[in-house]
Amino acid sequence: MKLIITGGAGFIGSAVVRQAVSQGIEVVNLDALTYASCLDNVASVASSALYNFEHADIRDRAALDRIFAKHRPDAVMHLAAESHVDRSIDGPAEFVETNITGTFNMLEAARKYWEAQGRPEGFRFHHISTDEVFGSLPDDTSVQFTEDTPYDPRSPYSASKASSDHLVRAWHETYGLPVVLTNCSNNYGPYHFPEKLVPVIILNALAGKSLPIYGSGSNVRDWLYVEDHADALLTVLENGEVGRSYNIGGENERTNLELVQTLCGILDELRPRNSGRYGDLIEFVTDRPGHDARYAIDPTRIRNELGWHPSVTVEEGLRRTVEWYLENEDWWRALQDRDGVGKRLGTG
Repeated sequence: MKLIITGGAGFIGSAVVRQAVSQGIEVVNLDALTYASCLDNVASVASSALYNFEHADIRDRAALDRIFAKHRPDAVMHLAAESHVDRSIDGPAEFVETNITGTFNMLEAARKYWEAQGRPEGFRFHHISTDEVFGSLPDDTSVQFTEDTPYDPRSPYSASKASSDHLVRAWHETYGLPVVLTNCSNNYGPYHFPEKLVPVIILNALAGKSLPIYGSGSNVRDWLYVEDHADALLTVLENGEVGRSYNIGGENERTNLELVQTLCGILDELRPRNSGRYGDLIEFVTDRPGHDARYAIDPTRIRNELGWHPSVTVEEGLRRTVEWYLENEDWWRALQDRDGVGKRLGTG
């Protein structure tokens, strides 16, 4: 199989690239190398004969047509997206251009190629999305997002992803393009760009800075280890039913405060402070505008139909993540000066 992966130098995309190459899949990493991308994320497979890189932007239709014609893929895994909610609050235009127009370009380039190849049945366009398109859940833990939950996006980011999901479904229904879709919960793990909650807490703690938590810290998220997510995405690509969507969750609901406290406990054990504990650095800050209260994924479909389930608990995954950041200081040090890192964004 030859697989185009958009956004393959990003956090989730690079995890898929590494796993795909390790499984013997030929990969074309298509990435614009924006602020959150880093080719060091795929350095471990970059010398493989199965790895190819194309520096291109999904907003550039001509470049996409060229790449499809050159590499003749068997499948596409579309991960490239602007993904930080706070950044979407400050600058929604780029989210519309990349997540909506960029997805439209990918669909049209894929459709043109697929039709030119005689509409092969084995071709797949796998669109990767988020649970944030479903909106916010009540505190009742018996209520979770399913694949049939109505869309109710609350931020510019989630609205742009919801729009891209609808485009993918429309291209399947209207043109017959063979698609699969997945909606995932919050990812964490190695190579996570240092603007999201988990790496912010780890790196602030190591620097002795305050550990910011929005509002009261009561917002609940389901946490999915990125290596588990990559495994699930490849499983859906190879075995998922055409036209169907699959929710991918870590089955690990935690409040933001609980998550930060867990990280602090792991750091206390692995890299103790000279004085006090890391939890002493926790600071509650003004909440994000429109902050959804709770996300939770019901993974029944992917578990029953495809036999996939997460391999680690959030405690195990967070320990692996902290260990990785402690062992890879050169990686994250090099990203400290990139746009927005270490700054509070999305205050409205």
